[in-house]
Amino acid sequence: MTMQDIAGGPKPVNSHSKTANKKLTLTVKVQPGGQTVHLEGRAAWAMKQLINAGARGVTPLDLPTGVRMAHYIFLLRRHFVISTRHESHGGDFGGTHARYTLETSVSITEDIAEAA
Repeated sequence: MTMQDIAGGPKPVNSHSKTANKKLTLTVKVQPGGQTVHLEGRAAWAMKQLINAGARGVTPLDLPTGVRMAHYIFLLRRHFVISTRHESHGGDFGGTHARYTLETSVSITEDIAEAA
């Protein structure tokens, strides 16, 4: 008997089971007529956020708490031009945040989630 059995909590998921989380993969082509880049996991997720945001851009305030967008931007900049604009915000914890905008024109050629 495990602690989950005693506590009545959910059973842990085996990462190799069919019910494991899906891994996002994204393949994009730099336009016009450029290279094809294959992305996986959070880097693929971050790229989709940038593509969907368009010229508006993405800030960490738009995303779920705990997402390390700066790290994914760092990874994506190996292949793409992404601008950063610093903006002020108020509130109890006022300060500044970054707004990231994808400057490279891309088209999605493949967008799938596959078993991890």
